[in-house]
Amino acid sequence: MNEEKNPVSAETETIDPAMFEPLDDSEKNAEFIAVESRTFMRDAWNSFKKNKLALVSLFFLIFMILMAIFVPIISPFTYDGQDMSIANQNPTWTHPFGTDKFGRDILVRVMYGARISLSVGFAAAGICMVIGIIYGGIAGYVGGRLDMIMMRVVDILYAVPNLLYTILIMLVFGSNMFSVLLGVCISSWIGMARLVRTQVMSLKEQEFSLAALVLGASKQRILFKHLIVNSIGPIIVSLTMMVPSAIFRESFLGFVGIGISAPMSSWGTLANEARNMIYTYPIQLVWPVGAICLTMLALNFLGDGLGEALDPKKR
Repeated sequence: MNEEKNPVSAETETIDPAMFEPLDDSEKNAEFIAVESRTFMRDAWNSFKKNKLALVSLFFLIFMILMAIFVPIISPFTYDGQDMSIANQNPTWTHPFGTDKFGRDILVRVMYGARISLSVGFAAAGICMVIGIIYGGIAGYVGGRLDMIMMRVVDILYAVPNLLYTILIMLVFGSNMFSVLLGVCISSWIGMARLVRTQVMSLKEQEFSLAALVLGASKQRILFKHLIVNSIGPIIVSLTMMVPSAIFRESFLGFVGIGISAPMSSWGTLANEARNMIYTYPIQLVWPVGAICLTMLALNFLGDGLGEALDPKKR
């Protein structure tokens, strides 16, 4: 009986054994493309460095913070030390920014004012960020009637002028840093809350959020470990925009005379003191106003740079 030959075996027998020879080491990685592994933050930093204005703004803010810390410490003059013999002196080597009408060194007072203005700005932004994230996150994730009630409360607070809150707080607690900080924060968190609410509402229906819920993650974990973390880019950008807004509000309160009380000085109170001398010694107004303008510009450029670095669509 004739046995049929297996066609597969026949084809195998005709294959050239040379085709199965191992490759040389030089040919194994011929098509390999080496790509450096980078984290999200490192990739964002590399993108941020390409924005020259944002990078210069970051260095300027660091320089301003260091000056605000060390100038009042190492200077032989104090922010409240008076010497009427050198009142209204023009800039000299001893007093680079000159002196005011009481003979106080303006450089020390501007740097001391930077402590207060920057502290109020960063503290207010941090407090508003925490309140806005919690409030907006809960409203956006829970939704329904709770969301409607929480947003109506926001609308009521937004409808009342912020200056009215601040004046009432000043009457109750007096003109001090706590009152200014409370007046700045009382309604500044509303924008952050609305931003977080919008981000959470758009993310909670996506696959990773539903997968975490199916796997048994609690609502608190889904909200703060998944939804808020994935919204960190817009939150950081909004945070950098809140700092110059808080500094401007504090400076405005000081300029109209309801801010930090004398002899302490913020940039707003320094501008308020110097406006009476604008026709005789205008240089005294230049320093606090210049500090306010440059700092706000730097913070705005920094926010734009962070927005481009943290948003993959803009790279």
